[in-house]
Amino acid sequence: MRQFRHRYSGAILLAGVLLASPVASAQQPEVNSAYLREHYTKLEVMIPMRDGTRLFTAIYSPIDTSEPHPIIMKRTPYSCRPYGESEFPSSIGPSPAFAIDDYIVVFQDVRGCYMSEGEFVNMTPHVPDKRGPSDIDESSDCYDTIDWLINNVPNINGRVGLWGISYPGFYAAASMIDAHPALKASSPQAPVADWWYDDFHHHGAFFLPHSFWFMSSFGLPRPEPTTARRSRRFDAGTPDGYDFFLNEVGPLENVNQKYLHDGIAFWNKFIEHPNYDQFWQARNIVPHLSDVAPAVMTVGGWFDAEDLYGPLAIYQSIEEQNPDIFNILVMGPWAHGAWSRGAGDRLGDAHFGQEASPFYRKNIEKPFFDFFLKGGVSIDLPEAYVFETGANRWRTFNDWPPAQIQERSIYFGEGGSLSFAEPPRVDPDQRSTAYDEYISDPAKPVPYTEAVARGMTRQYMTDDQRFASRRPDVLVYQTEPLAEAVTLAGPILADLWVSTSGTDSDWIVKLIDVHPGEHEDYPGIRVNTRTGGMQMMVRSEVIRGRFRNDPSSPEPFTPNEPTNVRLPLQDVLHTFKPGHRIMVQIQSTWFPLVDRNPQKYVDNIFLADESDFIKATQRVYRSPEFPTRLVVGVLP
Repeated sequence: MRQFRHRYSGAILLAGVLLASPVASAQQPEVNSAYLREHYTKLEVMIPMRDGTRLFTAIYSPIDTSEPHPIIMKRTPYSCRPYGESEFPSSIGPSPAFAIDDYIVVFQDVRGCYMSEGEFVNMTPHVPDKRGPSDIDESSDCYDTIDWLINNVPNINGRVGLWGISYPGFYAAASMIDAHPALKASSPQAPVADWWYDDFHHHGAFFLPHSFWFMSSFGLPRPEPTTARRSRRFDAGTPDGYDFFLNEVGPLENVNQKYLHDGIAFWNKFIEHPNYDQFWQARNIVPHLSDVAPAVMTVGGWFDAEDLYGPLAIYQSIEEQNPDIFNILVMGPWAHGAWSRGAGDRLGDAHFGQEASPFYRKNIEKPFFDFFLKGGVSIDLPEAYVFETGANRWRTFNDWPPAQIQERSIYFGEGGSLSFAEPPRVDPDQRSTAYDEYISDPAKPVPYTEAVARGMTRQYMTDDQRFASRRPDVLVYQTEPLAEAVTLAGPILADLWVSTSGTDSDWIVKLIDVHPGEHEDYPGIRVNTRTGGMQMMVRSEVIRGRFRNDPSSPEPFTPNEPTNVRLPLQDVLHTFKPGHRIMVQIQSTWFPLVDRNPQKYVDNIFLADESDFIKATQRVYRSPEFPTRLVVGVLP
C-alpha cells in the first residue's frame, strides 16, 4: 500500500497495536428477517451479460431513500437463497452492521449455478485479451453486472464494493481485474487463488476428505436453472473417516469404481491431471492480478484449513503488480471464515485471549468499506493488520513480511535436538550415519487428528500433537526451554535433506509450540489438564516428493540417496514464550487428510492399485554436509 494514510476516529493506534475505542457505541438493533422486511425491499432480476447469458441477481435496497446508498455485492456459486421477492434471509452483507447502515446489498448466482443461466466452470480461467462478446470470465461478468446496477438501481451513490469468503473470495479477487470504474473497494476473504495449492493439492499432495466430500456434494452437473440444492451429501455410513478411507475406499482408483461412477466431472479432472499442467495453471488467478484499481483488503485466518495460501499469495501479487493502490492484508487467529461469525476467541484447545472476530468486523472491515463507499469518515489502517498468536495481540506493520525480521536457521540435531546453532563438524566417515530414520507403512498411516472425524476438521491446525509424537513413524525435534521469547514472522521454509528406500514419498513438517508442564497461570503447580505440556501446532505443510523440483514434472527418488526437498510452510506471526519449547515433527503419512503415497513411484497415484503400496525406510539427515533446518524470520 502506497501513499495512503487516513485517520478513522473509531480506533486508537498505540505502540503498533490497534485498540478498540473506549467509547461504547449505542445499542444496535438485532438484524433478522423481520428487521430486513421492515427496512428493505427485495428485487430479483436476470442481468444480461455481453454474450447474452443472464445471471440471477437479488437486490436488497433500503426503504429509506432520504440519501443515496452504496452497493456491496457478493457473487457466489453457493446460492442466493432464499428465492422469491417476499423471502428474506436472517442477515445480509458482510456483517449485520451493513444492514443497519443502509447499504444496498446484492447477491448473484454465478454462471451455471442455481438460478443463473450458462455453464458453470470451476475456477474460471481468466481471459487477459478480450476481443469480443464471447471472451468472458469472472472479470467481465462482474463488469457487466455493475454496469447494469449503476444504470438501473435507483438511489445509488455510484460506488460499489465486493466481498466474498472462500470460493466467493475467488470471485471477489477475479472480478477486480480491469474493473468497472464504479468498483471502489474489494475484499477477497479466504480466497481460493490456485487449486493446486488451495483446498485440493498442497505441493502436489492430495487433500482427500476435503476433495471427496466437496466434489461429491458440489460437483454434480445441473441441467437447468433451479432453486434446488446441487445434490445431497454422500453417506459414508460411518463418522470415522480414517476407517472409511483406509478400509472402505482403499486406493484412489476405487473412488470411481465404488462410489462416484464417473458422475463427478471435476473428480475425473483430478485423475486426468495429476500434475501441475496447463489445466491447473489456467486456474491460478495470481499472475493476472495486474490492472487492479479498487482499494483491496485481503483477509485470511492463520488456521484456515482450506485456504491459507490464497490470501497470502493474492495480497503479495497485488502489492507487487499494483504498487500505488490501497492494499491491506488482515490475518487473524481464525479457522475458515470465522471472522464473519462468532467470537474468534479460541479454536480447539488454542485460546487467543480476546474476541478477535467482533474486533475485526467493527474496527477493520466496516471502516474499510465505509471510507471507500460512503465517504465522510477517515481511516488509519496499516499495510498489514496481523494477529500475533502466542502473545495473543493484534500487531500492525508497514510491510508484510515485516521489513525488520532477521533470517535465521533452526537446525535439526542429534538426540532429537533443535537449535539455532549449526550442527557440529563430524568425521567424514560418520557423515552418512548422521541421520534419524523411521519406517513409513501406508497400511498403518499416521492420523492427522485424535478426533473421530468424517472429513477434515478445521481445528486440526491447532491440535495438540502429543498423540503423533508418541508414534515410532514420527520424528520429533525440540529446543531446550526458551530463556527468552522468540517471535517468528513471515514465511518459513523447511530445507530438508532426506532419503527413502522407496522411489516416492510424502514429507510432512509440523511446527509446534510446546507448553510447559506446569500451568502458566500457577507457577510451581502441576495440573492435570490438556494445557500442561500441550504441543500446539502452529504451522504444518506437506509436499509430494515427486514434485520437489517441479510440480509439472514429477520424478522418482533414487533409493537411499540423500536428496534436498524444500517445503514452504506459509507465513506465521507467533511468539514462543519463555519456558516454552520450539518443536518440529516430521512424518510421511497424514491420514486421511492427505491420501496415501504408495511410496513406489507410479505415473499416476489416482490409478495406483493395492499392490503398489509398500513400506519404506525414511531418513532425515542432520550433518554439516546435509543440514536439515527451518529457515525462519525472527522479529526483534
